[in-house]
Amino acid sequence: MPTRHLYLARHGDADPFGELTDTGRRQAGLLGERLADLPLDAVWHSPLPRAAASAREIARRLPAATPVAEVTELIDHVPYVPGPDETPDPWIPFFDGYQREEAEAGARMAAGLVARFAASPEPQDSDTHELLITHAYPIAWLVRHALDAPPARWLGLDSANTALTTIEYRPGLPPALVTFNDLAHLPTDLRWTGFAATLRP
Repeated sequence: MPTRHLYLARHGDADPFGELTDTGRRQAGLLGERLADLPLDAVWHSPLPRAAASAREIARRLPAATPVAEVTELIDHVPYVPGPDETPDPWIPFFDGYQREEAEAGARMAAGLVARFAASPEPQDSDTHELLITHAYPIAWLVRHALDAPPARWLGLDSANTALTTIEYRPGLPPALVTFNDLAHLPTDLRWTGFAATLRP
């Protein structure tokens, strides 16, 4: 049975201007070393500089023929704006003043993300392995989709920088969430960036 292996990773640690820090480059390089022996068919990345730079660092550790390309659907976006009855109190300020047009644009982007990357292969297809370098919200949306959870459950599914999440898709079966926020490739001092300091174990 063919399997679509989707490897999701948030970009490396970035500064307030959205550029990779030295820490972010080290994180991305170590992720590349971890993935170097996988038969990756492609590395797809968000258009934003922190994701594009992370993809370049990763690609330096991969076979030279591995395609690396930008994909609009991977850009950082809010995939779903919950209604008042779905919104946890701590998130209310985040969504305050969010315009309907913004919400609709985010929903369209999220639908495109799922359509492009969350489709199961056809029974006659071969296995594929794709790496997506993106942001916390698109990862949360793809994980929520894989688990068939209510739309508002993307809230709270955060990802550390270069944490590895793996989802597998097979014909006729629900998606399988294999790993989430796996940081095994990083030494302790490089783990859990992207989270508030109080949340780091």
